[in-house]
Amino acid sequence: MNSETPDYKKIKPFFWPPSLLFRQMGSAMLMGYLNGWRKLPHWLFHDALKSIPVSNGAMGMGCIGYPGHPAWEVTSACNLRCIHCHASSGKPNPDDLSTDEGKRLIDGLAEVDGFRTLVYTGGEPLVRPDIFELLKHSKDAGFANIIATNGTLIDEEMAFRLKEHGVVCNAISLDAANPEVHNHIRNSPDAFDLALRGMEATKKAGILLQINATAMEINMPYLPELIDFVDKQDASIMLMYQLVAVGRGEKIEKATLKKSANQELGELISSKQKNVKTIIEPVAGPQYWPYILKKKGMNTGISLKLAEKVFHGCAAGRGFVYIKSNGEVWPCPFVEVAAGNVRETEFKKIYEESEVFINLRNREKTLKGDCGDCRYRTICGGCRGRAWAYTGDYLAEDPRCFIVK
Repeated sequence: MNSETPDYKKIKPFFWPPSLLFRQMGSAMLMGYLNGWRKLPHWLFHDALKSIPVSNGAMGMGCIGYPGHPAWEVTSACNLRCIHCHASSGKPNPDDLSTDEGKRLIDGLAEVDGFRTLVYTGGEPLVRPDIFELLKHSKDAGFANIIATNGTLIDEEMAFRLKEHGVVCNAISLDAANPEVHNHIRNSPDAFDLALRGMEATKKAGILLQINATAMEINMPYLPELIDFVDKQDASIMLMYQLVAVGRGEKIEKATLKKSANQELGELISSKQKNVKTIIEPVAGPQYWPYILKKKGMNTGISLKLAEKVFHGCAAGRGFVYIKSNGEVWPCPFVEVAAGNVRETEFKKIYEESEVFINLRNREKTLKGDCGDCRYRTICGGCRGRAWAYTGDYLAEDPRCFIVK
């Protein structure tokens, strides 16, 4: 296939029939009911239609947002040196995929029917010199582009240029509403102010604003204030990551949340969701879904079966896939297990036939320990990244689960 003029079998549709749109909204409505979300009507009338191009055909909610999308670490280079970076980003890696290799990867991703959005991450994707050439290529393939960024390089000119290249969402990282705390985590004296500039430019360009935060022991006290701050910024989506002990995050002493803190975080998200407009979703905390079901007494019988249709918990290898800058294919940025490399094997073959992905797609039969015996393994499944980080086995039980006592 010529990477300059790809002959796609079909361009992925950007708009969806009413039945599918209602199914997409159904997961948000169920989540809203379980949490007593008072701002759900506001979200339905003001944010739902803006969010649809971002989820772009996906159904349900789970770890790392909606299920069914690839994220590509387009570069290992970054203009910051964040203390918790899972990719240990910094200097460019000479082994990063070239422009032509990147285009071939995009062509390969386009062969998977369920993939309709492509997340560009890093490192910092905006430092890659050919980023706009790659964005144009994926836009032409029918993908809705998403940029996961620290936000420091986005001014108005950059934001409008991203919009022209098919970017429907900027996912900007913010770890505290307190500038000193955020700047400490980001190892930069002006990271906070520049991130705010990026957020304003994103909204001015008409790009949906998403905020990504990482919960650690050092910023846990600041998270309630951060959620309120994010809501005031009119962010449509907030992903609340938990630090997983990989990359530079492995070297931060006592940074990962204990089992009790994992529960605290779930309780915080649920309580805050009642009164904010922003949808808050946990990442690396799939116990949130059985937690809110149990709280409402909907964790048995038909209620649980309904929840299984829209809550997917850990998405590693079950729709979500992470491509490293050197072409390795991982189930998740926190599951450091290479199922293959796109330089050697077609992406679709890796994704559909590798043992790693087959095991994760059949987690009802392959998980071990408490996760394997748990009745919530469909809607939760435990964090596979934490299992890997603590045991070296991505199918082991999640050592930070607070659901199974």
